[in-house]
Amino acid sequence: MIAVLKPNVSDQQMQTLITWFKGRGLDVHVSKGKFQTILGLIGDTSQVDIDLLNGLEIIESVKRISEPFKNANRKFHPDDTVVDIAGYKIGGGNFQIIAGPCSVESREQITEIAKRTKAAGANLLRGGAFKPRTSPYSFQGLKGEGIEYLEAAKAVAGTPIVTEIMNINHLPMFENVDVIQVGARNMQNFDLLKELGTTHKPILLKRGLANTISELLMSAEYIMAGGNENIILCERGIRTFETSTRNTLDLSAIPVIKELSHLPVIIDPSHATGVARYVKPMALAAVAAGADGLMIEVHNDPKNALSDGAQSVTPDEFDDIAEKVWKIREVIA
Repeated sequence: MIAVLKPNVSDQQMQTLITWFKGRGLDVHVSKGKFQTILGLIGDTSQVDIDLLNGLEIIESVKRISEPFKNANRKFHPDDTVVDIAGYKIGGGNFQIIAGPCSVESREQITEIAKRTKAAGANLLRGGAFKPRTSPYSFQGLKGEGIEYLEAAKAVAGTPIVTEIMNINHLPMFENVDVIQVGARNMQNFDLLKELGTTHKPILLKRGLANTISELLMSAEYIMAGGNENIILCERGIRTFETSTRNTLDLSAIPVIKELSHLPVIIDPSHATGVARYVKPMALAAVAAGADGLMIEVHNDPKNALSDGAQSVTPDEFDDIAEKVWKIREVIA
């Protein structure tokens, strides 16, 4: 349920109303926009008398919300959420490119890629230290050593780092990581999501390969219920019957999510297609469709990459993609 307050309501009046709601066992989420203040009521609202609330002097209107996700719901929070990552903002008209290799392979490799992608306009560096792989015999990442290499690359290039977490027990190792990524396989790892809700770090939450948009938003709700509202949603393709690409990139997720939620949404065309030559057209299409950012895999030697070389573009190819991305942004911004 949401209660829209009338303009010019005093802080004291609002706090009195919030106290009244809490006295009835409800949690209250306050969203202050430019023109309206909205109170989101979370909990069992079945016993709340809407007619009584509508009769209060400071309330303009009251509405029940049928969707199971509350904090992530745009009805609770009409204005776009802007996630600030060390000064680089995503959402609310702010656009960022996150680029880097699927796996961190060496200090030299990740540092060189960080410098090249930063020069092309990617303000955030991605790289996998822990790698969930389908085969137990595939390269699983450098783990803690990989995070150290990411931090070293950050010091050289000045790019905040994005890397994936797989286990709650690894969280202390992510103290200096700027954005914690939750991969598609862990989108419904609810214990992990709850723990990330207790942090204040930005969380990049990827959609599962067989999950609906509603389920993605419910996973975001798990994090937000713990108090962390710094969430970036990522569409990375879903599994369909099509075999020409690794997954099917659901670009319609961009307007749908933006209609349902205030959280920023970015697109990962690399994992979506699994083919490097398809990354550019899908990246450009995502920008035109209104995405708040892109995550692109870049490797300086894709043929010899330890993971996902087939979907990784070279630094030169990334230069071309980034140049065209920013031109499209100039047109639609």
